[in-house]
Amino acid sequence: MPGSEKDGFVHLHVHSEFSMLDGAARVPDLFAEAERHGMPAIAMTDHGNLYGAYEFYRASKKSSVKPIIGLEAYVTPKTHRTERKRVQWGNPSQRSDDVSGSGAYTHMTLLAQDNVGMHNLFRLSSTSWLEGYFYKPRADRELLNTYGKGLIATTGCPSGEVQTYLRLGQYEAARESAAEFRDIFGAGNYYLELMDHGLSIETRVRQDLLRLAKDLQLPLVATNDLHYVHQHDAAAHEILLCVQSGSTMDDPNRFKFDGDGYYLKSPAEMRRLFAELPEACDNTLEIAERCQISFTEGEGRFMPRFPCPPGEDETSWFVKEVERGLRERYPDGILDVVRRQAEYEIDVIVSKGYPGYFLVVGDFIRWSKENGIRVGPGRGSGAGSMCAYAMRITDLDPLQHGLIFERFLNPERMSMPDFDIDFDERRRGEVIRYVTEKYGDDRVSQIVTYGTIKAKQAVKDSSRVLGYPFAIGDRITKAMPPAVMGKDVPLTEIFNTEHKRYAEGGEFRALYQADNEVKTVVDQATGIEGLKRQWGVHAAGVIMSSEPLIDIIPIMRREADGAIITQFDYPGCEALGLVKMDFLGLRNLTILDDAVSNVELNAGVTIDLDALSKDLDDPATYALLGRGDTLGVFQFDGGPMRSLLRLMKPDNFEDISAVGALYRPGPMGANSHTNYALRKNGQQEISYPHAELAEALEPILGTTYGLIVYQEQVMEIAQKLAGYTLGKADLLRRAMGKKKREVLDAEYVGFEEGMRANGFSPASVKALWDVLVPFSDYAFNKAHSAAYGLVSYWTAYLKANYPAEYMAAVLTSVKDDKDKMAIYLGECRRMGIKVLPPDVNESSANFTPVGTDIRFGLNAIRNVGGAVVQGIVEAREEHGKARDFHDFLDHAPLVVCNKRMIESLVKAGAFDSMGHSRRALMEVFDGAVDEVIDLKRNEANGQDDLFGMFSDESPMAAKVVPDVEDWDKRTKLAFEREMLGLYVSDHPLQGLEHILETSREISIGHLIADDGPRETITTIAGMITQIQRKTTKKGDIWAIVTVEDLEASIDVLMFPKAYELVSTMLATDTVVRVKGRVRQSDDSVEMMGSEMTMPDITEGPSGPVVISLPATRCTPPVVQQLRGVLQSHPGMTEVQLRLSSGTRTTVWRIDSQLRVTPSPPLMADLKALLGPSCLTA
Repeated sequence: MPGSEKDGFVHLHVHSEFSMLDGAARVPDLFAEAERHGMPAIAMTDHGNLYGAYEFYRASKKSSVKPIIGLEAYVTPKTHRTERKRVQWGNPSQRSDDVSGSGAYTHMTLLAQDNVGMHNLFRLSSTSWLEGYFYKPRADRELLNTYGKGLIATTGCPSGEVQTYLRLGQYEAARESAAEFRDIFGAGNYYLELMDHGLSIETRVRQDLLRLAKDLQLPLVATNDLHYVHQHDAAAHEILLCVQSGSTMDDPNRFKFDGDGYYLKSPAEMRRLFAELPEACDNTLEIAERCQISFTEGEGRFMPRFPCPPGEDETSWFVKEVERGLRERYPDGILDVVRRQAEYEIDVIVSKGYPGYFLVVGDFIRWSKENGIRVGPGRGSGAGSMCAYAMRITDLDPLQHGLIFERFLNPERMSMPDFDIDFDERRRGEVIRYVTEKYGDDRVSQIVTYGTIKAKQAVKDSSRVLGYPFAIGDRITKAMPPAVMGKDVPLTEIFNTEHKRYAEGGEFRALYQADNEVKTVVDQATGIEGLKRQWGVHAAGVIMSSEPLIDIIPIMRREADGAIITQFDYPGCEALGLVKMDFLGLRNLTILDDAVSNVELNAGVTIDLDALSKDLDDPATYALLGRGDTLGVFQFDGGPMRSLLRLMKPDNFEDISAVGALYRPGPMGANSHTNYALRKNGQQEISYPHAELAEALEPILGTTYGLIVYQEQVMEIAQKLAGYTLGKADLLRRAMGKKKREVLDAEYVGFEEGMRANGFSPASVKALWDVLVPFSDYAFNKAHSAAYGLVSYWTAYLKANYPAEYMAAVLTSVKDDKDKMAIYLGECRRMGIKVLPPDVNESSANFTPVGTDIRFGLNAIRNVGGAVVQGIVEAREEHGKARDFHDFLDHAPLVVCNKRMIESLVKAGAFDSMGHSRRALMEVFDGAVDEVIDLKRNEANGQDDLFGMFSDESPMAAKVVPDVEDWDKRTKLAFEREMLGLYVSDHPLQGLEHILETSREISIGHLIADDGPRETITTIAGMITQIQRKTTKKGDIWAIVTVEDLEASIDVLMFPKAYELVSTMLATDTVVRVKGRVRQSDDSVEMMGSEMTMPDITEGPSGPVVISLPATRCTPPVVQQLRGVLQSHPGMTEVQLRLSSGTRTTVWRIDSQLRVTPSPPLMADLKALLGPSCLTA
């Protein structure tokens, strides 16, 4: 063992980065520094958690330094762990010396001596989270007694129980506690811990600790309260603490450490500190010698066990379930090819021991469907399994769609199957509850994730903590290379000339060299970049185990909702043998479920999606796809995707599957998406890598026009042309994807031999290989593409055939996202669907179709909560529609009669159908609500009016709303937008479409879309709806200006220089043209404005005004209203009426006496009367 008792030392009190926003010691750096100092071991003792224990153990394998798994535990102040109360042991004047956490807990260091101790540490930590959480996860004496075996304990830091008593001058109480802990852990397993950072809190109790050691014959151990690796990391640690507390470095009251000695000190430094107590250092070596732990690894060791019927085991029941499923899937007889595939898969699944896995997944999917929970048809490679199809885990026939089982489960490679399952996002939690109840809440858990401080976040944090103005941090992050796929280029790598994106960092490097403030910010940011920042929960993953989780890994409970969560992240859980199931919530399944319900309620038609899957050739669906009218359609929502659809013009399901696979960076970089479209439409010749290969490749690549689109095609080529098994072909595909030259060279030998044996020339082999290797990296999983393509088809079918019902479901799905709602409302206008304002007599909670229109949902109104909506709907069902405002109040439950809520309903227009003006209701609602509340309270207390008891008339019936002229249009719309977040009944920009179109480069809706442009300069046009003026530390004014068009809104940041140029134009309701740089800011998109102008909005379109209408809508009442609109805008421009009936269109010139002046108000009035699609922009 390196390090003798004369010069060695082992750090046993270590806070890694898993002591989040407190510890700044990176795990690999701890081992590297310990090894540099010749230390034989090092411990990890994070605050109240074991998050990093397995990662710490894995990191030790790359080092000669032994890992010691430990924990700085929180211990209750002699209370039971379930008691949530504070305790003080001293008098009020001693509060600063008393129990830490304001009386909630003390500290104790625990180290695992062996595997028994390590698993007891897991149990102790887990139970502390599950039962003892009060500000921190706390253990009590009972837990320490129960799980003390195999543990070494110390008195901990100065916040330990023994030291606290000593600071309070209560030596006997300290002695009693120390003796009790000694007896719990056993003689020789309990140490008095000594620290020396030059703090009075340490030195004040030193002599008493030494006295205790003599009194109780307790050994001493020296530690350093290690929070970072090197002494120079102290500055970064200070920044980190400020991030934790939200303070700045110039705050005199900020939380901070005294001194810079909390690093991994060398053995010599520690020996000097404790020169008078060498045994305290010697004991660190003795403890390290005693500690020896290991983790048992192996995938799938704790596969959940399925409860089979009596007389059955998992294998026999699995075989019967597959057979039963095949008979259901193929009622007209099971084809030989299907039977052979199923039997082959059964052999593979049984040989690998996975029948239980299939049964578990099949069971919770069956339960979900039986309980009306929408489940996706498949996700990932699992759709390639015939057994999965038979058991209704997936809903695509793999043979019909050319899917390959070996892509999912390779018989020649040891790997776990992995089904990812999509559910209606609203009901995902019900499925998790089902499996939790069925398999036991001690065996099911969600999975922790750890968020790190990314490069741009580090810069922002550093800039704020150092007290610099927002503009400094913003300028630095704007100069950094943009994130790709959510990943920043690390700060140090921007200076690395070998990095592949080095050229993109030129502006950043120049800024760093030229500006000392920037240099300071970046240097400090580098110190905290990459450190763990917070924990979260995996979006989909759920661990299911055959054994209680607490016996395998540490777990914890989330205080907010009681969810059980692993302390190890997924890679660690998987390596230790736990099995993850992915329960994903997919918004589009929620949309589908709502849309199908809407169709049944509104159109009286029952849609069977399973039946629809067998007939994928609806003409209206493919027409919609070919037009690119796919806003709101799953996968096909983005602008560039819609452009690709218009180019491709899909006319079969293979095209739908392919477009999802092709619309990704790899294939698009190789221009495969365009080539596919051109070849499909006969505009590009279909060719193969070599003339010899055409006949052999055509059966494999024919459906994709000679292009390799799918991974399964790569596998099939290796099978058919080179004689590979599909299992071996999958291994080849994986090897190609890794791009390692030595691996590829070795694979090429076998590939060439196989092709040569089948009669192909060396030239053709080389030509095919040169295509396969790059395209294997781009090729997509066909099983996933086909399964998601089916969801795309379903959504496109519903939009094409039931537009109002489908768009109502889409709008409901985004009711909490005003930007997306505005985009889809714009799409409704484009489609000619009228969106009616909310109405207390008509609306339900969500958006609902009403014939060919859509009614706004009450849930989307500001201040109107779920209980209020329920009250309104229930009152309507019981008493019928309200005759007027007072009748509504009379029958509404008390929860609805809230002034703020009623005001919101008035401003949103929810009483318009009763004939009252909004302005009149605003004048009377306050008093009316007061009166009705008094009446309802009296009724509830049995105090009905004596005479009113004998009257059928409600006391409110005699009340009338005065006849008051309504607000002007601008005021009404402003209130409507305030309550709904957007304009619904009308829009101030209605009629200005042509001006917006000619003034901008891109609409705001397209700009803020997920696939919109980023880090580019562009121009938008719209109306200013909000201005937030701000002041920099230097006193300069800048502003955040919200600009909105007919689709969406965006925040434009006008910093001081730009603000000075445009300040005179900044007024709400002003129509502006803005030029600036677009950037992604966390989850939102914003523009850094540089120029602003005001377009001329008086100009109308040239030529006649053409009004387009279906002939069926040209009824006498509509014609009469149209005449009135035209007469109110007299002028010299001709008006034409274009009437359509089926395939026939007739154009009528309207009477010359009804000529008009084209203007935005005219266009707005026409669209309000006849719908948005009556005019072209």
